[in-house]
Amino acid sequence: MDYALRDGGWLDEFANKPKTWIYVVLYENKMAGFSLLSCLVERIAEFRIAVHPSLTGKGIGRRIARATLETGFGKLLMDRIYLIVRKNNYPAMNLYESMGFKKISESVHTIQGQSIDFFDMDITSEDFFRLNIKEAP
Repeated sequence: MDYALRDGGWLDEFANKPKTWIYVVLYENKMAGFSLLSCLVERIAEFRIAVHPSLTGKGIGRRIARATLETGFGKLLMDRIYLIVRKNNYPAMNLYESMGFKKISESVHTIQGQSIDFFDMDITSEDFFRLNIKEAP
């Protein structure tokens, strides 16, 4: 999560971007992670999520992702939500695919001077609500 919080990281990158919503998640009174949605074009948003490394594998990422996507599709009325995931981030890829995201392409981004390979994924509102039955909190 520190890469997302560092100077010039996601919070700096998106903090003042119009049509961007940032959600902070607390767990046991500490910041457990955050997610964000940023409208790219009308009714299409980019999704990003960061979970504290000590809390991965506990279902927190799934709950954060589900709540963010429900807000994006249900309240913000997005038609499609897009994300990128590092090709070697298998837990995140599995999470996204289990929620209905589909790989649509591949891309390479430069991060801190290194070229990193990503999968580009997206999900439509229709697919999200068809595949994701609301869970009890």
